Amino acid sequence: MRFVPVSAVVLALMASLPAAQAATLDNVKQRGHVLCGVTTGFAGFSAPDDKGVWTGLDIDVCRSVAAATLGDASKFKAVPLNSQQRFTALQSGEIDLLARNTTVTQQRDTAVGAIHAGINFYDGQGFLVSKKLGVSSAKELNGATVCMQTGTSNENTMADWARANKVEYKPVVIEQFNEVVNAFVAGRCDVFSTDASGLASIRISKMENPDDYQVLPEIISKEPLGPFVRQGDDAWLNIVKWSIQASFNAEELDVTTANVDEKLKSNNPNIQRLLGVTPGAGKNLGLDEKWAYNIIKQVGNYGESFDRNVGKGSPLQIERGLNALWIDGGLIYGLPIR
Repeated sequence: MRFVPVSAVVLALMASLPAAQAATLDNVKQRGHVLCGVTTGFAGFSAPDDKGVWTGLDIDVCRSVAAATLGDASKFKAVPLNSQQRFTALQSGEIDLLARNTTVTQQRDTAVGAIHAGINFYDGQGFLVSKKLGVSSAKELNGATVCMQTGTSNENTMADWARANKVEYKPVVIEQFNEVVNAFVAGRCDVFSTDASGLASIRISKMENPDDYQVLPEIISKEPLGPFVRQGDDAWLNIVKWSIQASFNAEELDVTTANVDEKLKSNNPNIQRLLGVTPGAGKNLGLDEKWAYNIIKQVGNYGESFDRNVGKGSPLQIERGLNALWIDGGLIYGLPIR
């Protein structure tokens, strides 16, 4: 058997990568903005305001990546996508980054040409009902009609839970998210089932009388939500991953938009590395050493983003819960920047 040098194999594999996979950062710099796949409108996570300005927890991921790579958090373009379009758009190079309340699953990480770059919201599938229905538990929904959006993990999760709990139901599956909401409001179904964060958003932003509706107590799945990138471009994967980690670390270290300039004088070595006072992290990513400083200065740390978009500073009023820092009993844990 003829010996083939490992270097030759590596070079051959690199040459076989599509251009869209091999140089996302170069494409972003040449274009001058990040193409960011988002929902078609999901209050608190990604939605345009009355002036067309996109805001939300997921939009802040787009903004963070733009700040890290281009030095300006405003240099991104929101590309609205429904559930069916999202992975095709990522695979084809239509977007650089999918930041669209997407659950991390084994199948999505292995079989659709994508890979997750972190988790920025821990969620679970739940149920929204009208109080007129007179139920207090999902196990009382036998015979109910359930509205869901097609192309999501909610369909399979609902089927598995219903089978395990011997609950019969009739699915009403609709392609467009807003059409699912309209069907629920119009009474075409008894129940809306999706991620609990989505239910909170729908109840506050879409219902004329939010107090007429309630989210049932059952959470029937784990829905770790986060951004995805294309497989095959590890440099870009690292940039997106560590942009999220920078926001986690900033909250842990109490570095905020308001105090980040003062923190440049800190003697804490973790803060010095985060803010580029001690160089190295930026070079490792192929970015300016102020990559994380720009994220914090222009977008804020994770806690600031959470509070203004979905937490106590927002209409949704979602508790931190699992999305609290690990030191506060949650799952948000900043990986070491060193």
